[in-house]
Amino acid sequence: MSTNHSPEVQALLDKQAITDVINLYLRAADRADIELLTSCYHDDAWEDHGGVFDGPASEYIALMAKILPRGGLMNHLSTNIHVELDGEKALAEHYILAFARMKKDGETFDTLTLARAIDRFEKRDGAWKIARRQLVWEWNHEMDHAETWGRGTMVPDISKLVRSAKKPHDPIYAKG
Repeated sequence: MSTNHSPEVQALLDKQAITDVINLYLRAADRADIELLTSCYHDDAWEDHGGVFDGPASEYIALMAKILPRGGLMNHLSTNIHVELDGEKALAEHYILAFARMKKDGETFDTLTLARAIDRFEKRDGAWKIARRQLVWEWNHEMDHAETWGRGTMVPDISKLVRSAKKPHDPIYAKG
């Protein structure tokens, strides 16, 4: 199969590859999949997490390896992905909507946060990965924990629900 594509088709393929990395990054965060998270960055990448962390991505990943496995329920969604290609480099901007169930001082609460990622991607050895990420915080909303599944109208018996989990217990990691 030929890998020579028209510039327009190659641009679409490159943008899709970048979008895949963005989505895999979010899966890695939600599932506490540190190996997957690592695969989203180049070895010399930089992570500026908007005032929370600013340093080598490898150090950020090491920190996340301690935090994410015990981080509780969280879901990250990416939207409004815009990619500007410039040869083997690209600027990708996207919004991240994060839902998390947290506990502090014995109180469980839900938090909803919107942030924007400004990513510089580079294509090295045929693979697009993050070379530099800057996170910009937009807003946050917190609410009391109240998981009733529509007060029982959506799911009468919540004990039968298949629920998400961290790696390796989430269904995405099931073999076969």
